[in-house]
Amino acid sequence: MTFGSIEYLNLLPFHIFLKKYMKNSNIYQGLRYKRDVPSIINKRFKRRTIDGAFISSIESRRCKCSSIGIVAHKEVRSVFVIPNSRNRDDSASASSNKLAKILNLDGEVIIGDRALRYYLDGGDVIDLASEWYKRYKLPFVFARLCYNSHQQEIESIAKKFIYSNVRIPQYILKKEALKRGIKPRELIEYLSFINYEIDYKGNRAFKLFIKKARDL
Repeated sequence: MTFGSIEYLNLLPFHIFLKKYMKNSNIYQGLRYKRDVPSIINKRFKRRTIDGAFISSIESRRCKCSSIGIVAHKEVRSVFVIPNSRNRDDSASASSNKLAKILNLDGEVIIGDRALRYYLDGGDVIDLASEWYKRYKLPFVFARLCYNSHQQEIESIAKKFIYSNVRIPQYILKKEALKRGIKPRELIEYLSFINYEIDYKGNRAFKLFIKKARDL
């Protein structure tokens, strides 16, 4: 099974889960990774060159998806608009560019680890998840785990992940923080804003986002 994986920090717990908790399973033994930014993963998934992936929510409307994704409640700290700058989409994004337009925010869209570093360095930003919550009192679903095939295996992975208690080993924490130019405590704090289960409110938020996107 070929799995498309977003290369950003927000999926670190999921990658650790696959490696640690499923390393002896037949599912894990057959996994092959294709890692890239969201916009490229979306294209590969659409071309069916990968079997399963976290797909940008705006591109997942007609996909078969599990009940997990990348969800932010109230703030996300890695998806921003930089105010007082020229309007510009982030080429790595899909959902975030559309979300900025729905929220009628002017400026440059910036996402992922680059956005997190910009924020931690004191950059002036507008958190898109925060703005969404202020207006609709709902979380925001940035991506969903979807599949072209291997439904049973991917649904099994999703269920096991939700009920697992993933702890990041110190050596991985330090390595990932160093690679991204941040401190380990900043990494932990950032991940505290990320959720993975798409519950009732998450599904409501997803449907509302799709409706707003269609109305643009």
